[in-house]
Amino acid sequence: MNIAFIGLGNMGGPMALNLHKAGHSIKAFDLSTAACDKLAAEGVAIATDTATAVQGAEVVISMLPASAHVEGLFLGTSTQAGILPLLPAGTLVIDCSTIAAASARKVADAAQAQGVQFIDAPVSGGTGGAIAGTLTFMVGGDAAVLERARPLLEKMGANIFHAGSVGAGQTAKICNNMLLGILMVGTSEAIALGVANGLDPKVLSEIMRRSSGGNWALEKYNPCPGVHENAPASKAYAGGFGTDLMLKDLGLSQEAATAVKAATPLGGMARNLYAMHSIAGNGGLDFSSIIQLVGKKG
Repeated sequence: MNIAFIGLGNMGGPMALNLHKAGHSIKAFDLSTAACDKLAAEGVAIATDTATAVQGAEVVISMLPASAHVEGLFLGTSTQAGILPLLPAGTLVIDCSTIAAASARKVADAAQAQGVQFIDAPVSGGTGGAIAGTLTFMVGGDAAVLERARPLLEKMGANIFHAGSVGAGQTAKICNNMLLGILMVGTSEAIALGVANGLDPKVLSEIMRRSSGGNWALEKYNPCPGVHENAPASKAYAGGFGTDLMLKDLGLSQEAATAVKAATPLGGMARNLYAMHSIAGNGGLDFSSIIQLVGKKG
């Protein structure tokens, strides 16, 4: 299929590459020259701008940082036209960004008005999952549209869930990421406590991993340097999922909670801790670097 892929960051780049390796014709774009160059070196065609990327595309896939970027891409901004008017009826749009459910519905409504099919399909699984093609997709939208998108999603992920109507995928994702943020803070506190009391972080992590405290962070994404060789913590917290992105997602969870008067005290506390970590200048580090905030200094 002819696919326009917009957003080639730590997640989007590997996802686009997996589609390319599967034999699809990809025309990709990102504002980052370095991100574009990395994909070009793998043989992926790079467009000069978003309008050029979507020319002749049967499918448009976006993987962008936040709601404003997605709305700006499709609906336009005060200074730039959106790409939605450029898409002919029948085009399939798959937005894999993590954004507000209301933003997903806003774009979907505009798409439907001109005969364009839209699903929100945020992902979980981290950069490792993006590279390996084992991501989990949480999809919101019409079931028939999901089935049209499924062959593409299967080239990028191992698990595909239909969460409900448009926006439901986003709601599922922010619930998941709120839990992830809470778990990472708790895991970091526990490891930091053990280290402060003289324990080896590798030994302690393995004990907890095989005990009732076991979780995804201990299994695959340990926040302590040197425990997991390929985790961002062992690479100076570079790459992975940024602190500011986690802060954004935790903010979305609290907005969703406020809208329905739900009690999420731990989610709110996790959001505040990540805000403190970001304000301290760590917004660009992987979110597992939160251990630096809760760990003993000196």
